[in-house]
Amino acid sequence: MDGIRVGDHLIPESALEEIFETSGGPGGQHANRNETSVRLRLTVSESGLPSHLASTIVTKLGPVVEVTSSESRSQFRNRSMARRRMKEQLEQALKPERTRKPTRPTRSSQRRRVESKKARSETKRLRRRPNIDD
Repeated sequence: MDGIRVGDHLIPESALEEIFETSGGPGGQHANRNETSVRLRLTVSESGLPSHLASTIVTKLGPVVEVTSSESRSQFRNRSMARRRMKEQLEQALKPERTRKPTRPTRSSQRRRVESKKARSETKRLRRRPNIDD
């Protein structure tokens, strides 16, 4: 495996840290004795990405991005799944956010809001002590 391609940039293999663990859970002796679960860790500052992309990733995901995969009994499949998840997470973080298009409340929603405020005010007014000064 030669690293992870994110857009036009390649994160080198040297920036990725793979940790293999026993997956636990069902699977009996195979799950308890073989290190098939994969934890893939990327330190963004060592990724070789341009600074503006790295700062975006750090803002959204933090300085260390970590994914795990333990679905398969095969270490090789778990490694490829972890890399796919890492790529998806990084691409999602780098996707530009759509700007909110400001909208105005409709006339009927304004009317409903005012009516609910008046009803609430009336409910509270009826809970007050009666004024017996007259």
